[in-house]
Amino acid sequence: MQGRKHIQPKMLYQVCLNDLVAEDDFWRKLDSALDLHFLYKETLCYYGTEGQESIDPVVFFKMCLVGYLNNISSDRKLVQYCSNCLNIRLYLRYDLDEELPWHSTISRTRQQYGEEVFLMLFQRVLSMCVGAGMIRGKRQAVDSAFVKANASMDSLLEKEVLEDAAFYAEELNDNSEYKVNKTRKKLVDRHHAWKEEEYKHQPGGSNKTAQSNKIDPTTDENGNLIRPKFLSNHTTPTAASAPSPARRVS
Repeated sequence: MQGRKHIQPKMLYQVCLNDLVAEDDFWRKLDSALDLHFLYKETLCYYGTEGQESIDPVVFFKMCLVGYLNNISSDRKLVQYCSNCLNIRLYLRYDLDEELPWHSTISRTRQQYGEEVFLMLFQRVLSMCVGAGMIRGKRQAVDSAFVKANASMDSLLEKEVLEDAAFYAEELNDNSEYKVNKTRKKLVDRHHAWKEEEYKHQPGGSNKTAQSNKIDPTTDENGNLIRPKFLSNHTTPTAASAPSPARRVS
């Protein structure tokens, strides 16, 4: 009798991600071969002590490594690929029901570190892969088995991989939907300079003349409240400049 397979999705499943990935999977071996905890210390200066937690720096560089080895130079496609692969989810420590970071988070994290720091750390991760024998060449040249080390070949291989990593970093920047080019940065800096000049005499601004004369910068010479000239999402209204409560109509 000819069999025909149908699927009836269930509401609940009893399954473990770890059981769905083969023991000899490449990403399992890579995870056990590399210790990337040094990334926490190297990137600590780029984070504050308060606010919402960022993407895990180790997860970020792991995702970049996945993109490099699979020749994926788009952050959006990289997140889609990682989300669809069970072994990659296990490698990133994201369970089946967990949503991966947004592609914009990947782009902005790379910008947060800066091109030089990102490339330096990424090349260091790739060097560790070469040293562990987990990479045999440039992109799309990985193997699930360890490669026997050869000193002369390893040095050439590492140089080739590190040079290719620089090209890959450029591809990521070119394909990023959130890149800040020189023209855009110049416009942003010009806007900030204008805003600093225009806001300095407004409530909450840095009116040095008023401060030196011990004059309240939120009121004029007659004691009348000075209303802000500009309000935007870049400013936080002070108590004096905050709008008064709405009047109750009886």
